[in-house]
Amino acid sequence: MSKAKRIFTCNDCGAQHLKWQGQCPDCGSWNALAESREPTRRRAAQSSGRPTPVATTRLDEISVADIARMSSGLSELDRVLGGGLVPGAVVLIGGDPGIGKSTLLLGAAARLSNTHRVCYVTGEESLDQVGLRAARLEVAAATVELMAETCVEAVVEQLEQAPPGVLIIDSIQTLFSEALESAPGSVSQLRESTAQLVRFSKQNGVATLLVGHVTKEGTLAGPRVLEHMVDTVLYFETDLGSRFRIIRAVKNRFGSANEMGFFVMGEQGFKEVKNPSAIFLARRTEPVAGSVTLVTRESSRPLLVEVQALVDSTPGGPPRRLAQGLDVQRLGLLLAVAHRHCGLGVGDRDVFANVVGGMRISETAADLAVLLAVVSSLTDTPVPSDLVVFGEIGLTGEVRPVPFGEERLIEAQKHGFARALIPAANAPRGATLKLEIIPVSRLGEALAAVGLG
Repeated sequence: MSKAKRIFTCNDCGAQHLKWQGQCPDCGSWNALAESREPTRRRAAQSSGRPTPVATTRLDEISVADIARMSSGLSELDRVLGGGLVPGAVVLIGGDPGIGKSTLLLGAAARLSNTHRVCYVTGEESLDQVGLRAARLEVAAATVELMAETCVEAVVEQLEQAPPGVLIIDSIQTLFSEALESAPGSVSQLRESTAQLVRFSKQNGVATLLVGHVTKEGTLAGPRVLEHMVDTVLYFETDLGSRFRIIRAVKNRFGSANEMGFFVMGEQGFKEVKNPSAIFLARRTEPVAGSVTLVTRESSRPLLVEVQALVDSTPGGPPRRLAQGLDVQRLGLLLAVAHRHCGLGVGDRDVFANVVGGMRISETAADLAVLLAVVSSLTDTPVPSDLVVFGEIGLTGEVRPVPFGEERLIEAQKHGFARALIPAANAPRGATLKLEIIPVSRLGEALAAVGLG
């Protein structure tokens, strides 16, 4: 048998090298190479002769009508997954420590056990600890099969005898493969353990959910190859000190990406938020300066959020531009447009912008709401509280249309808003809406329409 080779694996990108280097040649990270030994494996062709040829299948002969998604019992989670769990799919769920990944999956496992055989593999807790959490969540009577094991070969060998319908691994960082000598949680162990679980899931049609740790930067620990190996990647998000949780899909082979699900944490686990716009709206009796209601859209769902801005004098030094939930570079661009086309200068003032509730908005439909909030704070003039706003601002000062304008207006009407300031190209044609539509084509028109110009 040949001697095992020493290899050095990058902890950031997963690239392998034959010798140690201070800097990874692939990603440029410093001091990221860790030593491990490459396992010696005999090829199957040497032990069993020529491999058996694999038959091909024509695409038009594949029938997907019989593939039924499995409902998790939580409609918000099913929405993020694209309609439910797909047999053979591998889902990776990441989030900060203590945010509720294990709580959500244990509750989902209990609901799934009513219709499917579910196996919950825990590598971080004992079976008694899982039982205590199940009792707190009032799901201790669920017929979920538990397994406390960290060796991936032992897990696969046990489950191959009778594959379950759903497999939950909590967490992937605790598993290790006997074929490797590196410690659990290393890049090579993560890649090998995930590869074996993906192979097992695809061959047996088992829907697998993996819990993944995150780094201090908020990204999934381990190389990006881990995200490429799975079918769906979900992220848990929350605002500091908030009871609300947001699950966002950043990758989904069986549904739309960037879909979001909303939950609230309670003593008995997570409860779904049927009206997520209520999280981000503050129903005040009187309007305040610097606050504007925006109708944004996250994947297939329109949401109403409150955009706030604060313009203050600079005590000393250069003026600051800070944004939470918004792109700070986009904020600087919008301030330049307002100065060039409307004469509103804030070059000697601090400007702060915030999206209430911890939402992150990346679409340009928030441009008009951000500028109205900034000008409202600058002039200390409140924007009417029964007004909703959306629209993109161009560099020439025009108000450009955004996608799904009519769906945004319908969502605003459901929540009792009376007026909508929108791009002229988004004005509904023939739609029966009770909203008063205020179409504008220039930024100056928008400011004048709400008494800010």
